[in-house]
Formats: sequence, C-alpha cells, structure tokens
Amino acid sequence: MAGARPRGLETAALTALALTSFAFNSILTRMALGKGHLDAAGFTAVRLATGAVMLAALVRAHSGSWRALRGPGWAGPLALFTYAAPFSFAYLRVGAANGALVLFGTVQLTMIAWGVAHGERPGVRTWAGLLLAAGGLAALTLPRATRPDPLGTALMVVAGVAWGAYSLLGKKAPDPLAANARGFLWSVPLAVILAAITFRSWSADGRGLLLASTSGAVTSGLGYAIWYRALRGLTAVRAAILQLSVPVIAALAAVLLLGETVTSRLVGCGATVIAGVALALTGRR
Repeated sequence: MAGARPRGLETAALTALALTSFAFNSILTRMALGKGHLDAAGFTAVRLATGAVMLAALVRAHSGSWRALRGPGWAGPLALFTYAAPFSFAYLRVGAANGALVLFGTVQLTMIAWGVAHGERPGVRTWAGLLLAAGGLAALTLPRATRPDPLGTALMVVAGVAWGAYSLLGKKAPDPLAANARGFLWSVPLAVILAAITFRSWSADGRGLLLASTSGAVTSGLGYAIWYRALRGLTAVRAAILQLSVPVIAALAAVLLLGETVTSRLVGCGATVIAGVALALTGRR
C-alpha cells in the first residue's frame, strides 16, 4: 500500500481487479443467500468480521502498529452496518444484476446530491445527468411484470444511501485504509446484535460460510486496499466514471455464474442510469 504512485499499466491492472472485486460482492452474496447456504444476518456478521480481520492485518503490516485502529467515532461503523445489513437482506429478494445497478446508482446519486447540498453549483449537464439517472432508477421499479421485488429494491436503496454516506465520511480520513479497518471492526458488534435478534432464522453450511468469508476478506477488505492503491494513479472524476463498469461486470457474472436472465428492461434502465451518472460526473467541477 505504500510507495510511489503506480505506473499506467499497474494502475490499469489494480483498477480492473478492484472493480471486479466490488462486482463480485453482489455475486457472492447472491450465491450464499439465493441458495439458502447462510441467513442474511449471519452473512452480514461473517462478512464484516472477516473484512475487519483482513483490513486490520493490512494496517498492521503497513504501519507496524495497531494504534491506527483506535480512532474515535461511530458514524463510520454505523454507516457501514446500515449498508451491509440491508445489502444482505435485499439479496434474498433480488438478483445480482438488478441489485448491483440499484446500489451503484443510489451511491452515485447520494454523493452527487451531497455535493450539491453543500455548496456545489452544478451546471445544466450535471442536472440533466441527475434527472436521467434518477429517471432510470424510477423506471426500473415501475409496476410491471419484469420489475425487481419492491421490498428488495427498497432495501438496496437504503444500502446505497448508507454506502454513499460511508464513502463521504472516508473522503475526510487522512488514512482511508485505517478508517475502513476501524469501520469494519466496530460494525461487528452491531452485526452480532442483529444476528442474535434474528436467531430463529439462523441457517448455515460450509459453503455459505466460505462465500461470506471470501466476500469479507477478499472482495471487500483486500478489494478496498487494492482500490486505494489504484486511486493514487487516477483522477477523482476518472475513478468515479470507472465505477460505472461495476454493475456491468456484475450483470455479466450473474448471467455466467448464476444463470440470471438480463431483461430488456434491465438493459434499458441500466444504460439510462449509467449514462446519467456519467453525464453528471463529467459536468461537475
């Protein structure tokens, strides 16, 4: 994680690896929950706990000390938990492709809207992009036979808003790797409480635990560490636009690995959301 800014080829490889990791969080969650290998609260707890272990180990290796994990504040852990729990429960009801699109669109809209509310003065292109992206998300949820489950979609919107808030909090952190490690570490007690409350729905097997652990330690913990390294070679706008590929990667993986069907509605609404967010991002100063 330390060292000079990565070169072009290294940045491209790290970026591709990180974005694929983010997309595979949706795939792994759907694999575990869609087949009943693990309950949603259990998946959340295992994911956050294993992510905390991985990130804490990276912080220790990077700084040579555990002191960075002692930072104060519950806003980050609470936002992270408010993302992770609805994310898991949503994937009991929606497919990986639909879920990734709703999550991604909501995260980007949340962060852009936050900037507007706190003093940014967007131009016509940004407003047009926001309206286009919001319209695409709204069209995806209109009552029709092919629309995603309404409750699952609503849960994913909550997760997206929370992840946007968590990302905004992370932007202020002088050491984002340590901030993420603290976020994961101190969100674990909240996940354990949730699992205790929902103990009647507990179910787990080895495959489910392995999928949740991979999501936490590899595609979350290690994935974020790789992304922070890649960001050293990317501009902010380029990094944001590159994240447009996450729902596309998730949709392709869902078709290949989960046998999901990508409907014309998902393609049309997805293209509208991605185009709108790209327009809004390139219109911001």
